[in-house]
Amino acid sequence: MGKIEEADEWYNRGVALQDKEKHEEAITCYDNAIKLNPKNSAAPRNNKGNSLYALEKYEEAITCHDETIKLNPEDPTAWYNKGVALNALEKYEEAIVCYDETIKLDPEDTFAWTNKGASLYALEKYEEAITCCDNAIKLNPKNLAAYNGKGNSLRKLGRDEDAEQCFSKATELDES
Repeated sequence: MGKIEEADEWYNRGVALQDKEKHEEAITCYDNAIKLNPKNSAAPRNNKGNSLYALEKYEEAITCHDETIKLNPEDPTAWYNKGVALNALEKYEEAIVCYDETIKLDPEDTFAWTNKGASLYALEKYEEAITCCDNAIKLNPKNLAAYNGKGNSLRKLGRDEDAEQCFSKATELDES
């Protein structure tokens, strides 16, 4: 077996462990995959970042996502995952930059639109947050988080009746 095949095997083992929420073991597998095939290791680095995030090691996760982006700057998933980790650290402005990059690369990423809205909400930019949530809802009319996010922003703007409509829709979706 060659190094590339062995790296793929370690990567696949890491994915299986990550699926079972065995993140420490998954990280070890991803490290082995990266060591065996360092030039083509965007996926193992990105997944390692996700496992680090699950372990609440946000700074380390960001480092992994930065390495992934360096290897493949056109990877919307790496940008999105970096944004999520930045959001966890309450670095909302930086997270928005990552979500914008994700959206530039994949305009139909409803999660990026929703999370950008959440970051804008945290920065008290409620109108902009509503726009992001509207974009997410347009792309996925069953996006519960986008309805809740929009409702929260509407409520902050004193538009309680509109907010209640969003919350009702979210409840309806949650129950279906």
